[in-house]
Amino acid sequence: MTESAYTNSAPIAHKVEGSDPYAWLQNRDSKEVLDYLIAENKYQEAQLADQAELRETLFQEIKGRIRETDLSLPSPWGPFLYYTRTQAGDEYARHYRCPRPADDSQLIDDSAEQLLLDPNALANGGFISVGALCVSPDNQRLAYSLDTSGEEVYRLYVKELVTGAVTELPFADCDGSMTWANDSQTLFFAELDETHRPHKLLRHTLGEDAAHEVFHEADGRFFLHCYRSSSERQLILLLNCKTTSETWVLDADQPKQAFRCLAPRVEGHDYSVDHGLYEDQWAWFIRTNQDGINFALYYALGDAPQRDQWQRLIAHDDQVMLEGLTLKANALCLSLREGGLPIIEIRPQGLPPYRVQLPDAAYTLYIQDSLEFRSTHIRLRYESLNRPAQVRQLTLTTGEQTVLKETPVLGPFDADDYVSQRLWATAPDGTQVPISLVIKREALGKPTPLYLYGYGAYGESLDPWFSHARLSLLERGVAFAIAHVRGGGELGEAWYRAGKQEHKQNTFNDFIACAEHLIAQGLTRSEQLVISGGSAGGLLIGAVLNQRPELFKAAIAEVPFVDVLNTMLDPDLPLTVTEYDEWGNPQEPEVYERIKAYAPYENVVPQAYPAMLVIAGYNDSRVQYWEAAKWVAKLRATKTDDHLLLLKTELDAGHGGMSGRYQGLRDVALEYAFVFKVLAS
Repeated sequence: MTESAYTNSAPIAHKVEGSDPYAWLQNRDSKEVLDYLIAENKYQEAQLADQAELRETLFQEIKGRIRETDLSLPSPWGPFLYYTRTQAGDEYARHYRCPRPADDSQLIDDSAEQLLLDPNALANGGFISVGALCVSPDNQRLAYSLDTSGEEVYRLYVKELVTGAVTELPFADCDGSMTWANDSQTLFFAELDETHRPHKLLRHTLGEDAAHEVFHEADGRFFLHCYRSSSERQLILLLNCKTTSETWVLDADQPKQAFRCLAPRVEGHDYSVDHGLYEDQWAWFIRTNQDGINFALYYALGDAPQRDQWQRLIAHDDQVMLEGLTLKANALCLSLREGGLPIIEIRPQGLPPYRVQLPDAAYTLYIQDSLEFRSTHIRLRYESLNRPAQVRQLTLTTGEQTVLKETPVLGPFDADDYVSQRLWATAPDGTQVPISLVIKREALGKPTPLYLYGYGAYGESLDPWFSHARLSLLERGVAFAIAHVRGGGELGEAWYRAGKQEHKQNTFNDFIACAEHLIAQGLTRSEQLVISGGSAGGLLIGAVLNQRPELFKAAIAEVPFVDVLNTMLDPDLPLTVTEYDEWGNPQEPEVYERIKAYAPYENVVPQAYPAMLVIAGYNDSRVQYWEAAKWVAKLRATKTDDHLLLLKTELDAGHGGMSGRYQGLRDVALEYAFVFKVLAS
């Protein structure tokens, strides 16, 4: 069938012999596959053509709320202030610096500013993603990396900031990371293997053609990552998989010496380290799960102290997860999680510890900028479902907070027009599952259309966030909710473990329970309920659609991990081996049966499904484009309804979608227009 014939009728993919009738869609770059993907795109465009005016309205509306020309808060480092500037019409922010004022204020001197990097010029209208962006310790050079395809493979560059001369380093298959040694001449970077895993650390001296291999991680489950310590005196090489880690360290002043191991890997021992001051002595700080799954904090003196020299500083707590640590010369800043909420606890040297106080019941909070090691401040990013993001400067000794910047919402906006709530659903096993909800105040008290979002994997937490775009839903009477299902990290490590491997069905049960609770509370009805998720959240959407399709009106699945069984059976695909700790290895018979029981692609059956919009990235190295394509093909051939089923493949993008800010807004406008079309049907 010709490409044009697909425009007004749904493309029907042919089947091949064998256990996977749509395996032919995995033949990347074949004309047959590209023709099919293009035909699906044309069909999607034709089916949503009547929404073109609404899409443009939504795009302009969302864009109109965003300050297109803006300046970030300057961040001091050494003799300069570093900041970004966005301008109307630009897809990307430009990176600048200017001399640091003598009075240590944050005032930018426009007349003396220096342009460091302009991604707009480098993109030239195409895809671009900036990986590393790091200035050398002597402030003379900028190391940066660029991905121009969306495949997350980067080229490396060094720019001389005095002359502006740029050198492309002659290395391929890089993961994009770049780490300076203190001599400002030596760079460490990681190389990807054939499965897209950073497996080698290399050292390059400027002016030389070659790079020297420093470390090779042979175990296919482990990733390597090199970074500078908070003290800037040490380089840290972290080797980790989902359950186990190992750390090697090197004096940043001696880049040609060998890294030394702090604690050899032991299966199940997960730890990470940083270097700073403890009672005015240089020390290592170790976050470790050796005492329990919620992690404890240890410290150790010396250059490379072994595990038996670690001394406990903060004990494990069954109720509080120690998520992270930020070191300052005069304070420890702990990132905690308790009761499903993020908490920042400050321990100033010589003063009582305290927790940062905040106004909302449910929110996002994290340390956005630790500033310089000896600074007496840190910067926090704080936002909620109805409150735009704020950057708050915290004085470490007193706990005083100053709002330095609030993301503006242009046009009419009042946070009090929207109600933000924390609800709790009951899962089939009795577990209480949190839901974050935001709704227009005037829409309370009656069932309303509702957009329910979920993820539930890798221990990632979906803390409530503000969205300029989401206001277009809320203003049209659509509520928004997040289901904080097991498999995520919202309630700590135990919450994560209860939604992975043999417990994965809990993730799906929790999401269904959240949907049922919202309906039971009179907030929405099945015929008004839209669900959405991306990547591993797309797996969630695919699974619940198979298990309870009648519960939902529509679904959006972005770069969905729906062909999970076939992917996990292929160790040659990027990331498969490293994912065994999350999903299990289906080469083991009991794991095979377990995954097969919920895998969205395998479990498509003849039944009515909600309307669906599925989005894939052709250059996606994390979730291959064919997962979405095969799933849609099987759904189209199997389902018994005539509801919309649309596949949109971004042929020039990867896992994160299109790279520019305006391109991203147009993608959101398309999704929202789909939602409104389906809700009106």
